[in-house]
Amino acid sequence: MTRNLVSLIIAVLAVTSIALGYRLYQERQKTEGVEIHVGDHGISIEQK
Repeated sequence: MTRNLVSLIIAVLAVTSIALGYRLYQERQKTEGVEIHVGDHGISIEQK
């Protein structure tokens, strides 16, 4: 393999792992429980 191809493979793996890590981080930041909104149409309650 040439040095450029190895560098490309490493770069693709790095970008993929960063993207998956960020997605996992976002999933863990989601809140669970009850969400209450007060608006023009009254009060709405949603369970997350």
